Amino acid sequence: MALLPWHKIDTVLLDMDGTLLDLHFDNQFWLEHVPLKLSEKNNKSLEQCRKEMHDSTNKVKGQIEWYCLDYWSEQLDLDVMEAKREIDHLISLRPDTLPFLDALRASGKKVVLVTNAHPDSLSLKVEKTQLDEHIDELISTHQFGVTKESQLLWKRLQAYLQFDPAKTLFVDDSQVILDAAKEYGIAYTLGITNPDSKKPENILHGHAITNDYICLLADI
Repeated sequence: MALLPWHKIDTVLLDMDGTLLDLHFDNQFWLEHVPLKLSEKNNKSLEQCRKEMHDSTNKVKGQIEWYCLDYWSEQLDLDVMEAKREIDHLISLRPDTLPFLDALRASGKKVVLVTNAHPDSLSLKVEKTQLDEHIDELISTHQFGVTKESQLLWKRLQAYLQFDPAKTLFVDDSQVILDAAKEYGIAYTLGITNPDSKKPENILHGHAITNDYICLLADI
């Protein structure tokens, strides 16, 4: 469980999917709904479409294309945003998110969302959750042209936000991205081990971890 020196932290950078929102929607969308749509559209078996999606996503994993709805709409010849809206009732906040965000802001910390999600996906999720009402600024890494996996993103993000890495906490559910933040010099990192409420917890190494923000509130 995380023990963080909150008195030393001025800025909190937060991932969105799996960190503030339940990752169940995204997993359901990409692993089940899109293959089903492709199966119906192309008259192929569901298993074949799942395998093709798996192979296609692996080719661009961690790159901006992996997160780009325009890229996937073109690659799949599918209106991805329309498909997202078909199951957007699954978009939901983690139950511990709003108390955590409100405690951070009440303590005077700058709270910034930094997501690799495409701006259209970010807009849809804000529309469904009103997440923007609890955060100082929302950023999609698409505006910088690189993802959080890249050191160049952190350099551009720091220049844009003017944060002090020594006084910054970054929260995410991805081992690779948490490692990238730490490599850049972000002093404090926090890993979320239960991004998808319908799946078992993940194991993360080299970072403070939590599966419930409520446990952190007393110390903020």
